[in-house]
Amino acid sequence: MLQNNGLALAASFGLALLWLRLNDFAAQRGWVGSALSRKIIHIGTGPIFVLSWLLFHAAPAARWLAALIPLAITAQFVLVGLGVIRDPAAVKAMARTGDRREILRGPLYYGVAFVALTLLFWKDSPVGITALMLLCGGDGLADVAGKRLVSPRLPWSLRKTLAGSLAVLVGGWVFSMAVLGIYVWAGVFPGPLAGYLLPVTVLAVVAMLVESLPWNDLDNLTVPLATVVLGLLLFP
Repeated sequence: MLQNNGLALAASFGLALLWLRLNDFAAQRGWVGSALSRKIIHIGTGPIFVLSWLLFHAAPAARWLAALIPLAITAQFVLVGLGVIRDPAAVKAMARTGDRREILRGPLYYGVAFVALTLLFWKDSPVGITALMLLCGGDGLADVAGKRLVSPRLPWSLRKTLAGSLAVLVGGWVFSMAVLGIYVWAGVFPGPLAGYLLPVTVLAVVAMLVESLPWNDLDNLTVPLATVVLGLLLFP
């Protein structure tokens, strides 16, 4: 933990920007495809951002400073998506078809969820962190697993597969428990970690079911919303 929240903000922003630019660079060079790059960003950004909260010391303004990071990045997404800023590397990394306007859907909703959950829950409750990890590790892995593993398609959502749904369950559960474990170890949340097993498991199942619905580009809003509503009942 840094004693100066300004330094914590700078360090956190630097880590987030480095992660995004590394992925932009890899996508622009053709090392990874646009669809995979988009999901790598989706999966990795959350844990990096949430763990960077541990750099901030307790102060009323801390959550607002931390929320500036996804807010600034989301504002950049909007400007790129609208064509105000030309950033071919970002478009290559985040737009499946190369159309910059795609950034105004999934990536924008993703950023909105991060800002809202940071401000609402911060380090005061495991609800927000769990919702973000289910979004990143769960929803983020669904598309990757669904396209690379052969499995039946879901009858109610033919664009999605059983492998993708199971990836939401397993990936979201692993990410949530891992990050919550670090927060328990750091003394931010009370232990033991075993006490989080049941609520996280239930929320991972709910996230899997919500992600399986045939609502294109809305997963980045519906998954965290559903898990937050139920999480408020499950977590003390």
